[in-house]
Amino acid sequence: MQQVADWLERLGLSQYARCFAENDISFVILPDLTDQDLEKIGVASLGHRRLLLRSIAELKIVDKTTLAPDAAASAPPAAAKMDMAERRQVTVMFSDLVGSTALSARMDPEDLREVISASAT
Repeated sequence: MQQVADWLERLGLSQYARCFAENDISFVILPDLTDQDLEKIGVASLGHRRLLLRSIAELKIVDKTTLAPDAAASAPPAAAKMDMAERRQVTVMFSDLVGSTALSARMDPEDLREVISASAT
C-alpha cells in the first residue's frame, strides 16, 4: 500500500492515500478502477478522478512497453523494474593462442594482427 501512497504523492494527490489504503487498493487493483469506483472511495473532484484515470492508463502502457519518459514519472520504481526484467541466454567464448601474450609484448599491434591472421588461414 505504501507504493500506492508514494504514487499518489508524486501525482500531487496524497490526500487520497488514506482512501486507497482503507479500500485495500494496490497496484494490482488500479487498472480495474472506474470513475464510479473512485467516486465511491471518496475522490469527489472530477478533475482528480480524471487525473487518476489518466495516470492509471499510463501505468498500463508501462506494463506493455518499455518505460516511456512520460510514464516513468507516474510509475512506481519497484513495479517498473519488475516489469522490465527479462531472462536471456548468453553464450560466451574465449580463445587463447599459445604464446600470443608473449608475442604481443614484443610486437607492434598491427604486425601482431597480421601474424595471427596469416596463421589462421
